[in-house]
Amino acid sequence: MRGAEEGQGDGRGAASAGWRAVAAATGPADRVAAEAGVRLAYRLAGLAEPERMEWAGSPREATARVLAASRAELGVSVRDAVRTRPWAAERAALHDELGRAGWGERWELTGGRLWDTTRALTERIRTGVVEALAETPEGEPAVRLALLDAVHGQHDAPWLAALAGQGERLAGIAAVARTAGWWWPYEKVAIIAERPVELHRDEAGRLDRGDGPALAFPDGFALYAWRGMPVPATFLDGLADLTPERIRKEENAELRRIMLEFYGYDRYLEESGAQPRHRDEAGILWRIELDDDEPVAMVEVVNSTPEPDGTHRTYWLRVPPWTRTAREGVAWTFGLGAEAYAPVRET
Repeated sequence: MRGAEEGQGDGRGAASAGWRAVAAATGPADRVAAEAGVRLAYRLAGLAEPERMEWAGSPREATARVLAASRAELGVSVRDAVRTRPWAAERAALHDELGRAGWGERWELTGGRLWDTTRALTERIRTGVVEALAETPEGEPAVRLALLDAVHGQHDAPWLAALAGQGERLAGIAAVARTAGWWWPYEKVAIIAERPVELHRDEAGRLDRGDGPALAFPDGFALYAWRGMPVPATFLDGLADLTPERIRKEENAELRRIMLEFYGYDRYLEESGAQPRHRDEAGILWRIELDDDEPVAMVEVVNSTPEPDGTHRTYWLRVPPWTRTAREGVAWTFGLGAEAYAPVRET
């Protein structure tokens, strides 16, 4: 029995990996396959197929078309019929079959592995669309309402991974997800957005790029970010020419932190004339005072094991701003108090 359970887990892991690839897919949509998936989703929902399908270069362009069209042109939204109800029905059936614990285990092995990063990406796209299309705060509600009509295509991968292999009610939704981006299903018209052409993320799955857009669509809609934090495109243009003085003069504390990370704390310390605050056998404690932000504390440590060429490599450890001694800072990186940190041999 154990072997069968392990085999099921391996199969779910493979399915999860497949849907992870879908969520991160870039490049042109397969328009023929995507449109076939849309028609299937309508039929499975008991609806007549849309009279026509339109393609947009990004979620921004698709949302703009929804806002510009009249309700008479589009017809009513059928999102609940083609997406919400089939999803709810398949989830309820699987939950009844597996029970609460079984469903929780299945989610953990499939959709749960994709959920956090995919949800964060979806929210960032939604925020970017609102910022791009709402010229005033009063215009935001209309944009947000239009976004509520969207099916998230490839970014529905988490729950499609969890429900993979269930009934046919989700076959159309899954077909679109594998071949296109977000789409808006209305009674008369379905508007389908292209997938991104670029997607750059760090090891934690956050949008991250220092020399261009972290997420870009073929129509020019793009999002810029450094380790998950949204930044203006013009901000990235200036990172290559940073100086300690430019970093000190930056009034936005979050942007200043990004500058420091990009520039390098060790380089900033060296070039800004910073002075050490404490020295002991563990290393040297440095402290950078920043206006309107907490200080940056770093411990400089030297590896006692020589490199092949005989030199000893220096490392910089970011520690909490309240750190008083180098030993306390190094101990903190190991989850210990200064009094408990007593390495037998430094490496």
